[in-house]
Amino acid sequence: MTSAQTLAPAELAALLHFYADAGCDWLLEEQPVDRIAEFAEQRAARASQAKQREPQQAGSGSAHRSVKASTDGQSSQPANRAVSSATVAIPDADAVAAARQAAAAAHSLDELRTALENFTGCNLKNGARSTVFLSGSPDSGIMVVGPMPSSDCDRDGAPFAGRAGQLLDRMLAAIDLDREKVLLTNIVAWRPPGNRPPSPAEMEICRPFFERQVELVRPKHMLLLGNFTARFFFGEEQSIFALRGAFREVTVAGVTARAIASLHPQDLLTAPANKALAWQDLLAFRAELQKS
Repeated sequence: MTSAQTLAPAELAALLHFYADAGCDWLLEEQPVDRIAEFAEQRAARASQAKQREPQQAGSGSAHRSVKASTDGQSSQPANRAVSSATVAIPDADAVAAARQAAAAAHSLDELRTALENFTGCNLKNGARSTVFLSGSPDSGIMVVGPMPSSDCDRDGAPFAGRAGQLLDRMLAAIDLDREKVLLTNIVAWRPPGNRPPSPAEMEICRPFFERQVELVRPKHMLLLGNFTARFFFGEEQSIFALRGAFREVTVAGVTARAIASLHPQDLLTAPANKALAWQDLLAFRAELQKS
């Protein structure tokens, strides 16, 4: 195994770049760690602590019963206070209706951003750091759509941030575009925990805001990035490899645009061999733009 100490700085930098392009996110530790044994020790320690607490809980049981008997007439008051202070979840149907009302009331992109930032009916917002709204040029007629914010987007509060965003910048530059000449956005404005896909209920709550966004921008051409995005627009369940590469007419909120699906930049960081497919899609997208 090659040791980092034997490499020149330039060689080490090249090796790290290779690992990054290959999608490596973690470095190995100097010594192996038996995580299974570590977990077993932690579980044994928790079991030992639980056994030590049992005699204490048994001894306090009678005292607890006497206290309860002496305060039985007031026992409902703490419970009532706990219920009143708890956050009541909004039923999905009501949240969807509230989202539709809030989105329809927005007559500009600024108003739509404010509506999203003030909306409290989606659980995704509770775990997200930022409401990630669109960026770029609303008047370009070109919309680049991703699925949902990544951890980098959530941190920066902007779509297509981090290494995936840097790769997208290079992809757009290859066809004479940049993020200031197009509109960058995501279908969902809040990062789901652990980067999981949104649930069907969460998607229906977020849908009115995205559809209103399309209605206000009225794009003529769309570049759809990733499995989730392609399936959302095309209504099909195939993988991105089956859905990519061909233009289709899509209609959202009464707005019809020419759209092509391709791989998300994050997919290309994970599997760089697929960059050739993405390049084909970009060339097709540029040719379509040149027709108009």
